[in-house]
Amino acid sequence: MTYQTITCNENDGVAVITLNRPDVMNALNRTMRLELTEAVRAADKSARVIVLTGAGRAFCSGQDLADGGSVADIDLERTLREEYEPMLRTIFDARLPVIAAVNGAAAGAGANLALAADVVIAAQSASFIQAFARIGLIPDAGGTYWLPRQVGFAKAMGAALFADKISAADAESWGMIWQAVPDEEFETVWRARAGQLAKGPTVAYQHIKAAMRSSFANDLDTQLALEAELQGACGRSVDFREGVTAFLEKRPPSFVGK
Repeated sequence: MTYQTITCNENDGVAVITLNRPDVMNALNRTMRLELTEAVRAADKSARVIVLTGAGRAFCSGQDLADGGSVADIDLERTLREEYEPMLRTIFDARLPVIAAVNGAAAGAGANLALAADVVIAAQSASFIQAFARIGLIPDAGGTYWLPRQVGFAKAMGAALFADKISAADAESWGMIWQAVPDEEFETVWRARAGQLAKGPTVAYQHIKAAMRSSFANDLDTQLALEAELQGACGRSVDFREGVTAFLEKRPPSFVGK
């Protein structure tokens, strides 16, 4: 499929979706939100891992404030409900692991788009900023959900109120992201990680995501019951049988994702 604001390439089970409006730092307009939603849905059916990244010097600068007419004409509630929510749910609910490869600045909704992924790998020169308060808004695009869970209440509140730029190194130390890597190693690292997941046990990854996310709402008994249920499903997979066989035969497993 041909897109206007993104590119999508799939190779060896890795679907790389690139935000491609570098002239405006990959700001999110209506077309990009709809195209990103469609591309993730399609990749979730055909690939084994999804990577989100940006073209040029930024990952995503957030909402395109020039999209939708004058400030008086912008209906933020409608935009969030009808365009952002489907996009974020598609990423968050994807069957496959989703990596955000943050190549540069991730601001506002762009920062929270990255945090919707399962794993965030950032270039050392990248940064994250909850810029909303600078224009009289609250963090949206899932920011008030993901931030407190990832960095704790105090850090999340400070990030939202002060709207300070957070370096990739600080984001890593806070637990906001998985890894910050030197710029010269950035693409090599995220491609290697994506390749690792693309060759892994896809069914297990799907259930890992479900179990980890459910733990925030479940008590211990409920979580233990869920673990048993999901582990049972993993135990019936082709990849579990292959994993055990490979272990006993002292060879690397060859997972097929089923």
